[in-house]
Amino acid sequence: MKKIMTCLWFPHQAEEAATFYTALFKNSKITDILRNTGDVPDSPEGVVVAVGFSLEGEQFMTLNGRTESGFNPAISFIVNCRTDGEITALWDKLSAGGQVLMPLDKYPFSDKYGWVQDKYGLSWQLMLSEAEPQQKIMPSLMFTGKAAGKAEEAINFYSAQFEEARVVSIFRYGADRQPDREGTVMFADFILAGQWFAAMDSAHEHKAAFNDSISFVVNCDTQEEVDAYWKKLTEGGQEVACGWLTDRFGISWQITPRMLFKMLQSKDKEKAKRTMQAMMKMIKLDIAQLEQA
Repeated sequence: MKKIMTCLWFPHQAEEAATFYTALFKNSKITDILRNTGDVPDSPEGVVVAVGFSLEGEQFMTLNGRTESGFNPAISFIVNCRTDGEITALWDKLSAGGQVLMPLDKYPFSDKYGWVQDKYGLSWQLMLSEAEPQQKIMPSLMFTGKAAGKAEEAINFYSAQFEEARVVSIFRYGADRQPDREGTVMFADFILAGQWFAAMDSAHEHKAAFNDSISFVVNCDTQEEVDAYWKKLTEGGQEVACGWLTDRFGISWQITPRMLFKMLQSKDKEKAKRTMQAMMKMIKLDIAQLEQA
């Protein structure tokens, strides 16, 4: 399990969406299914609560639950495609029942590129890549509204919090790119704990902002790690509940003990139920209390 994985929060389609995405990409599979033991609010016992899956080696999790936020293009996923046939096939499947944000076409930065929201509202940027990509799928963060112009600050902040972190490249807006301010980030890619991310600023009018529909899970081995990441990422941000926090830029994180998912999947339903009950009462997660439960 990688240090950082992506969590997608759906109203009621976690298993359906995971099945849809794993069918789209090669080298992809569903790895875990967590069902309600009777303590998840607004959810009948036995229904799917979360699904773990991998897409092209990248780890994801879908959650079922009531969310009023919904996906938007502030966080999207860049897919580096190697052939014309690959990008066209993915585009056809992801655009079916969805919404095209930028048509699949030739652009100055790519011979073939398109930006689309799929039928669930999740955003994808498909790009034909000349070279073999370091990472097939990577999250892309778009800093808009009050956060516009803060992409570089965010990259530097995150890079200081994680090991195996570095900025790979930054391309900046020139003086002729209003309303974007000269020198702000047109495109950047960076690495956190071995996971590639992209980021950009956009001062254009967008009905998009970071919210909890997409969060990043930090898998921790010890309580010391949980405490350290919690302290760093809540600086200027906000504690939420059940290991969730919102950082100073509005991006959601889950600081989670690596063993938690297995504890919640215990074949002993009473143990799993007690673990869930304990977790639901916490803000920052406490490994000792979870193990005791």
